[in-house]
Amino acid sequence: MKRRIRTIIMGAAGRDFHNFNVVYREDDTYEVVAFTATQIPDIEGRGYPAVLAGRLYPDGIPIYPEEELPRLIRELGVEEVVFAYSDVSHGYVMHKASEVAAAGASFKLIGPARTMLKSRRPVVAVTAVRTGAGKSQTTRRVVDVLRAKGLAVVAVRHPMPYGDLVAQRVQRFSTYADLDRYDCTIEEREEYEPHIDRGVVVYAGVDYAEILRRAEEEADVIVWDGGNNDLPFFRPDIHIVVVDPHRPGHEISYHPGETNLRMADVVVINKITTAHPDRIDHVRNNISTFNPRGVVIDAASPIYLEGDVSVAGKRILVVEDGPTLTHGEMSYGAGVVAARRFGAAELIDPRPFAVGSIAKTFEKYRHIGKLLPAMGYGRRQMEELGETIRRCGAEVLVIATPIDLRRLIHLDVPAVRVRYELQEIGRPDLADVLGRLGVGADMGDLRGAGQHFHVEKGADATRYFQ
Repeated sequence: MKRRIRTIIMGAAGRDFHNFNVVYREDDTYEVVAFTATQIPDIEGRGYPAVLAGRLYPDGIPIYPEEELPRLIRELGVEEVVFAYSDVSHGYVMHKASEVAAAGASFKLIGPARTMLKSRRPVVAVTAVRTGAGKSQTTRRVVDVLRAKGLAVVAVRHPMPYGDLVAQRVQRFSTYADLDRYDCTIEEREEYEPHIDRGVVVYAGVDYAEILRRAEEEADVIVWDGGNNDLPFFRPDIHIVVVDPHRPGHEISYHPGETNLRMADVVVINKITTAHPDRIDHVRNNISTFNPRGVVIDAASPIYLEGDVSVAGKRILVVEDGPTLTHGEMSYGAGVVAARRFGAAELIDPRPFAVGSIAKTFEKYRHIGKLLPAMGYGRRQMEELGETIRRCGAEVLVIATPIDLRRLIHLDVPAVRVRYELQEIGRPDLADVLGRLGVGADMGDLRGAGQHFHVEKGADATRYFQ
């Protein structure tokens, strides 16, 4: 029997499992001896179960904290380490590569061609260069445009399997009851609920080959709803990538966001009504340099408040989307912008009132300012989030998460929600780009459609969409 290459996959309960499933699971050249985990609480210490790992792994695969990686390389005789998570700087990736090399192993990135599954249906992928760029509202806009054409759309979301991996192998969401049935975290609900509200079916889970097969059965078009700044799991016919001028330069300095930018058929510059013109120009120049053939769409995400409670002159506690603030590295979000725009007298600093894992989040992510990240990876963390909110003593709570936290956490304080949707500015827009999809079942011209949207640098893009 030939000797197998002993391998560790570094991940965060998403890309790592997918890479294993499509590249390593059936390949007896390799022996994956462990996963390591970071970014997500309480993932390490579990295992990738045997029923998902396949015939080569009758005992499953253990998951360890990433901090133990050098020890694991030495003690397990590891020869290769595969890096398989997202939204980290290029410098961070190479520091990890140096750590792995110093421990005696090779460091490896797997290219998208080996991990993107090919669908029988047309696929529109929406990804980003950073978490918090505006990927979710862009996905919603894409879905709305396609459905207006009479197409049956199914959204497939990047994985967030933080519970029972076997039970979460394939998840289908069409009602709020499905969210409860799968005991979804706040982060999961933030991504699924807006689709459910539109009557759109969402799939997610662990085994994306099986997820793709099932989604194909009920879709004319599949929309890949990306997570973090990760690459699509499905091979896109049109790849739309969102960039953020509030973080100029990040589009070419974070992994794998730069790869998304270079591969994009369409680049959406979001938030142009709130970013400084110099920052917008910085991003636009980088797009021109790194993807001169991509179609550029200008867009904004106008903010409004939903509810009868006024924030003017009040002491406000702002609750923002968790991942945008943590590994997305933003120090503010839509809630802070809305509170200031609508006249809040004071933004409460929640750090002195934080309890449990919420306090630990502030300790780890010290850049977060006077706002509260909506961490909720389990019932206990949701309770700690609720207790932190109650301790702050706010006159009004500004909820800037995509879901209404009041349905999950009992809150006595008056609250308003911050809402925002993508709004394209000028032409071309997403309807122009997606107009090539045809109507109804006549989808034959979509295959390879992305090539029709490449525009020569300096050309008049609108002529491509007549």
